[in-house]
Amino acid sequence: MDLKILLELIRDPRIQIAELSETLGIARNTAQSRIKRLLRSGVLQAAGREVDLEKVGYDVVAFVTIEVTHRELDGVIGALRLIPQVLEVHEISGRGDLWCRVVATDTHNLQSALRAVLRTKGVIRTETVLALHTHIPYRTEPLIGRMAAAPTRGKSEGQSAGAAAQAD
Repeated sequence: MDLKILLELIRDPRIQIAELSETLGIARNTAQSRIKRLLRSGVLQAAGREVDLEKVGYDVVAFVTIEVTHRELDGVIGALRLIPQVLEVHEISGRGDLWCRVVATDTHNLQSALRAVLRTKGVIRTETVLALHTHIPYRTEPLIGRMAAAPTRGKSEGQSAGAAAQAD
């Protein structure tokens, strides 16, 4: 049931509890308590609605690989957190140490963000690649839909979405 709730929330993030419970054929209190549990467990993020950044002027997207001095890694991550254009930071294997998704209003705004990255203590070098077009945006519906449609294989109805995901 948790996976079905997640799938409906992905399909319509603004769905009301009453509509969700009716769609899934469960009581309102059940839907409400399961959503609260999904939020508490971190499976469902309370961050809010997705915003199309391109439509509000951030139409330059870049992927930045950063090589850092390892003893400065935590400080670099903390500094990146303060740069508004940095949307994501991932510690990676392979070339470089960190991978960032950065957005900007234009190339001058991007250059400003990249200079802020390069001025950060512990940053050795960066490599930036511009995104020309997004063919498949970030998505979760295919994964959650597949899991929700899978046979339960003996899973209890009350099993959490996180545990169900690990079992799959």
